[in-house]
Amino acid sequence: MPSDIEIARAATLKPISQVAERLGIPDDALHNYGKHIAKIDHAYIKALESKPEGKLILVTAISPTPAGEGKTTTTVGLGDALNRIGKKTVMCLREPSLGPCFGMKGGAAGGGKSQVVPMEQINLHFTGDFHAITAAHSLAAALIDNHIYWANELNIDVRRIFWRRVVDMNDRALRAINQSLGGVANGFPREDGFDITVASEVMAVFCLARDLDDLEERLGRIVIAETRDRKLVTLKDVKATGAMTVLLKDALQPNLVQTLEGNPALIHGGPFANIAHGCNSVIATRAGLKLGDYVVTEAGFGADLGAEKFLDIKCRQAGLKPSAVVIVATVRALKMHGGVNKKDLGSENIEALERGFANLARHVSNVRGFGLPVVVGVNHFHADTDAEHDRLKALCREKLDVEAITCKHWAEGGAGAEALAQAVVKLSEGEPGAITYTYEIETKLTDKIKTIATKLYGAADIQIESKAATKLVAFEKEGYGHLPVCMAKTQYSFSTDPALMGAPSGHIIGVRDVRLSAGAGFVVVICGEIMTMPGLPRVPASDTIRLDASGQIEGLF
Repeated sequence: MPSDIEIARAATLKPISQVAERLGIPDDALHNYGKHIAKIDHAYIKALESKPEGKLILVTAISPTPAGEGKTTTTVGLGDALNRIGKKTVMCLREPSLGPCFGMKGGAAGGGKSQVVPMEQINLHFTGDFHAITAAHSLAAALIDNHIYWANELNIDVRRIFWRRVVDMNDRALRAINQSLGGVANGFPREDGFDITVASEVMAVFCLARDLDDLEERLGRIVIAETRDRKLVTLKDVKATGAMTVLLKDALQPNLVQTLEGNPALIHGGPFANIAHGCNSVIATRAGLKLGDYVVTEAGFGADLGAEKFLDIKCRQAGLKPSAVVIVATVRALKMHGGVNKKDLGSENIEALERGFANLARHVSNVRGFGLPVVVGVNHFHADTDAEHDRLKALCREKLDVEAITCKHWAEGGAGAEALAQAVVKLSEGEPGAITYTYEIETKLTDKIKTIATKLYGAADIQIESKAATKLVAFEKEGYGHLPVCMAKTQYSFSTDPALMGAPSGHIIGVRDVRLSAGAGFVVVICGEIMTMPGLPRVPASDTIRLDASGQIEGLF
């Protein structure tokens, strides 16, 4: 089988105007980036508000493993399949970050015959949205230091500046730095650090804003520092928001691309689900719901992270309600959760599958706790055996009373996911009821954290370090206790230990730090050893990415 990039390169793409035409979008509402990518104009998005909305389908997954689950691939395959059975469907995905593309994960445009294209542009600079977010964040950083340099009228305490810098790359050396060295002309020396762009609050605001006005208002609420007398300072106070909005104006328009089968996909925004809220933009999701009968969207990593935040943060803020949820699993990944080494996954092992099933079972139970109907999409790999798939389906039926459907979209495209599409349509019939959120919004922040840890992660309790506990008390005192919490935790486990796979119970969730994201509208809770600036692995993916003799990219998935 050819590689993902070879499959994508061999495809004949439709002009993007033809893809837009299927959704009723006129040419004058498009801002073209070449032949196969376009942004949809703000005015056209605004004009869609009076239209009825289609049904929203959320795709999530079990806890990820190095064996791979194929959540994005399944999202694309399901979207193609829904279109094949006559349902006008739009896929809403996140944009890939350059950090993982050159680090460990590789690209994020799907795989095999279930990809969004042009995958090379999507996985690299795309339409420059992440660069605009990085630039807007950097402008804020420069304006903060400039305000302090020129007399510091706000009396900002340079020891209590919360606004870190960002870059869209994995660079562990920048996690903690000293800045403004070299004398009086360069400002006041202080400690600082970098996060990856996807962890920026600007990214979160970008993805949760309803429009440009809401974007600017949210940017203005971002808390950047404290004064000497411990009063909060915002980006509005340093007059940053107007210029930042100008930098983000074009980026806030959703990006329209297509699948290998020529179906429409909106790719917009890209926060990670392990350190941020992990969902594509509200603007893109809302636009998709106005343009199609169905929208298929994904939430990052496992359901304990992406799906929880999609529901408790994004849906709560934007008034969204999924009609059905697909949980992606693979036989390979469940065997890893059952203790099998990655090199041994090619051999049939029913016993390990049964042990690892506990991970899927907890994710299904957690999603059902939100009051949502669930189906399991089993992403097929060539080394899987019929006996393993039959056993997994039986376990889902007998122990969870949920349907598990084998999907072969990687090899067959939408045709390989038609059974899943039919199941999703059946689950989606009728009007969705209200979401049962994990916690009441007025609950104290500490109680929200504990509820997620015990109810969704299977933990016995939480342990909050003193620095974080002091901050939580201060957030409550300043009037931010009503905000939801955004858990920053390893994606590989229900615990904070990435090596503790399966469905551990009785563990303690350690909270190392908390950060206020008042503009985005949540409090980030940093658990265990999770980093908001990832590092590169010993052998990064960039080692094999190059241009061949004809100038074509090699090694990008």
